[in-house]
Amino acid sequence: VLPFPSQVVYNRVGKCGSRTVVLLLRILSEKHGFNLVTSDIHNKTRLTKNEQMELIKNISTAEQPYLFTRHVHFLNFSRFGGDQPVYINIIRDPVNRFLSNYFFRRFGDWRGEQNHMIRTPNMRQEERYLDINVCILENYPECSNPKLFYIIPYFCGQHPRCREPGEWALERAKLNVNENFLLVGILEELEDVLLLLERFLPHYFKDVLSIYKNPEHRKLGNLTVTVKKTVPSPEAIQILYQRMRYEYEFYYYVKEQFHLLKRKFGLKSHIRKPSPRPEFFIPSPLETEEPINDEEEDDEKWLEDIYKR
Repeated sequence: VLPFPSQVVYNRVGKCGSRTVVLLLRILSEKHGFNLVTSDIHNKTRLTKNEQMELIKNISTAEQPYLFTRHVHFLNFSRFGGDQPVYINIIRDPVNRFLSNYFFRRFGDWRGEQNHMIRTPNMRQEERYLDINVCILENYPECSNPKLFYIIPYFCGQHPRCREPGEWALERAKLNVNENFLLVGILEELEDVLLLLERFLPHYFKDVLSIYKNPEHRKLGNLTVTVKKTVPSPEAIQILYQRMRYEYEFYYYVKEQFHLLKRKFGLKSHIRKPSPRPEFFIPSPLETEEPINDEEEDDEKWLEDIYKR
């Protein structure tokens, strides 16, 4: 038994900076000697029971220490008799994630490899150049529920109800974040996410921030930026907010937990001013400015408990 978490799963959410993180992981796996297990399957996040069993079996038999990464909704290893791994993930503002995906599917990124044509070869020209405002305001399937209910299922899991926008999936996703994820960061504060990953999982992420800040790596990262993005009208954005109510409740819940964790470990980084929060459906945020009660949990004890998983 290795003296640190030897099974880590990054069930990465689409268009939440995962290609940047995977680039880092390729460098880190060579530098630190862990087994990076990736998947070429990008469009199958929901699995049958047999597919879940097969994937969990394949992951669990990988050479340890390993970090497995794939676009896949949360898998409950213990349900099939496996050891539950340490989960990590990153999410971002839901509207920004949706817009990035909308234009990436149509026009790809700066890598210039025509990957959007490869990903969507059957997309008709009128669909490829469909104005984002028309898509939203005229309620095209791509711009309405359940297509917009995207982030929560990655944390809710494989249960059919996890695909239905509602309180049940939202609460189950929150529960899994609390019980099964070592860290869920937010893309808007990626450097802080990397700092915490380096603190919690040094055998995987030591020196990750210095690699990320290296000009050569930043140059590679810039190639994965989606091109031809346009901003919808305020009316269209307001409609998206309303349709993505549960996504935003989850996003702000994760964001508050992330900020509590940052404060617990003394992170006081400078972050960009947040975008205005849609107040018409989301309750006021939890206050995190007060010092956290140190008696609640000792920092090192908290990390020890994680390492025993």
